[in-house]
Amino acid sequence: MASGAAGLARPARRRVRLVHPAAAQTRSAEDWWWDRLAPSGSGYHLLQSDSMLLVLPGPGPARLRAQRRVARQARRLRSPGSRAAEAKPSSAPAPTPLQEPDPGWGDRVPLEILLQIFGLLVAADGPIPFLGRAARVCRRWNEAASQPALWHTLTLSPPLAGRPAKSGAKAEKKLLSSLEWLMPNRFSQLQRLTLIHWKSQVHPVLKLVSESCPRLTFLKLSDCHGVTLEALIMLAKACPQLHSLDIQHSMVKSTAVVSFLEEAGPRMRKLWLTYNPQTTAILGALLGSCCPQLQVLEVSTGLSHNITPFQLPVEALQKGCPQLQVLRLLNLTWLPKPSGRVITPGPGFPSLEELCLASSTCNFVSNEVLGRLLHGSPHLRLLDLRGCARITPAGLHDLPCQKLEQLYLGLYGMSDRLTLAKEGSPLLTQKWCHSLRELDLSGQGFSEKDLEQALAVFSGTPGCSQLALCSLNLRGTRVTPGTVSSVISSCPGLLYLNLESCRCLPRGLKQAYRGPEEVQWCLEQLLTSLPSPS
Repeated sequence: MASGAAGLARPARRRVRLVHPAAAQTRSAEDWWWDRLAPSGSGYHLLQSDSMLLVLPGPGPARLRAQRRVARQARRLRSPGSRAAEAKPSSAPAPTPLQEPDPGWGDRVPLEILLQIFGLLVAADGPIPFLGRAARVCRRWNEAASQPALWHTLTLSPPLAGRPAKSGAKAEKKLLSSLEWLMPNRFSQLQRLTLIHWKSQVHPVLKLVSESCPRLTFLKLSDCHGVTLEALIMLAKACPQLHSLDIQHSMVKSTAVVSFLEEAGPRMRKLWLTYNPQTTAILGALLGSCCPQLQVLEVSTGLSHNITPFQLPVEALQKGCPQLQVLRLLNLTWLPKPSGRVITPGPGFPSLEELCLASSTCNFVSNEVLGRLLHGSPHLRLLDLRGCARITPAGLHDLPCQKLEQLYLGLYGMSDRLTLAKEGSPLLTQKWCHSLRELDLSGQGFSEKDLEQALAVFSGTPGCSQLALCSLNLRGTRVTPGTVSSVISSCPGLLYLNLESCRCLPRGLKQAYRGPEEVQWCLEQLLTSLPSPS
């Protein structure tokens, strides 16, 4: 026994196989028996050779306990199916070739599809900042975002607008340095450009536009200073498709605008101006037929209201701009310039579809002035006379337009100081009940009976079964509950109804209703409040 033990402990010249604990994963049956000889938690690994046993230090009791705990948790998480699969002997998996990393779905989308998706987003929110961010996603997105066709509409404003002048100038220079690369590389197909709050670098920007954007059609300068004559002339010559100019609320000399119109006038279609003492020179150029194809003309006041009356030669404007379709004179105190003792009727505006003379103050527009403007406009669709307290229903009834769709006669904040007409509203609805979609009578002084007769036309006139009325503003009028309920019942397409400050309506219903659900709720409340017939 002692000799056997001694032979086992000190074998003569035997080779020993040492195995690292981490490498002893697949063990034979003999190895299993040797492992059973070591006490549990002893912290040692038993290594065996042909006739010799060596004991090497292991990871220790604490580490073994942690390893067993992790193994138990892993066994709990494994499903029964996976345990059965592990119990079966499996052959070694075949080696798979190395695969390149998946570039992602963005690179697999065809370029044409990306362009359509990007085009929808640009149409909704503009190219900035979306296209700049999309270009950093991957190469395919960069290629799509770099297409000049997506950069057709752009609004540029320095990021520090409203800050001190020194900070604003630095911001404009920084943005200008970016535009020096963007203009030739992205904006070759730019069509619509808007510059807002540019104070010192307008000329360099417009110079870049004239050099890199030959397809420009629309230019808007809002709150911009330093617009020079040279810059506008460069644009007129370098952009042969430029036909719309908006310089409202910008510091632009009238001589620069006149020179621009003389160069680009034959192709001009739309022009927006802010009224100031220099506007007379620009209107003089228009009256001289420098823009015979002009279709839209808008003149409005700036932030500081000018009380100097603006005289407009109506007949001369009709001769100078015979193709005018939209004429807006917004918030102006204006009157037509007399053309002598005997007024010779002008050619009118045969193509006019929209006339807006809205004003927040009392103006000099009368029935006679309106007749001079619209006597030759049978295709008028929109007539905005808000604030024109001198216009009467009889004067409107004499107009030649037969298919008026939008009529605005509201008087806001001035009805208390004026003597308003009490009768005549049926003349309006009888003439245009078949075509009116929007009607605004807010602040008018028509009596309850007159309004009842006017609005009864929508339900009692033959041939008006398919009424188009979808917006009705009766704010501050004497309309009665019965009249309102009749209109709602007869106009199923009514989407907006304003009954604020209507003194004849019950409390709780004097409000604006938006949408068919609110309008129908108003009808239910009105029917409930009406007295039952005796």
